[in-house]
Amino acid sequence: MKILTRPQMRIAEIGKELKILNVTGTKGVEMPCHFSTKEAIIIVLKGEVLIKLEDKEIYLKPNQSLIIPASEPHTLSVKEDFAANVIMAIDSEIKFINN
Repeated sequence: MKILTRPQMRIAEIGKELKILNVTGTKGVEMPCHFSTKEAIIIVLKGEVLIKLEDKEIYLKPNQSLIIPASEPHTLSVKEDFAANVIMAIDSEIKFINN
């Protein structure tokens, strides 16, 4: 049995300019340092997540959101089983650093 160590992402919808990703994860999983090539919005639907940016740490709980600037390196740590939507431009890509 494989143990998941990163949040799971899947495309939920694609429009003319934007896409929505569903992101889910269980307590303890982490997404290593990465960035989006364009601005992204994360909206937490359930659980709790810690996002570490270069100069701050932000805890997000249900109904809270955060705009992550383009090319801003950050990590994501799941503190309580969570689900979120991430909204970004169709041509935006998630790139991992040192992976």
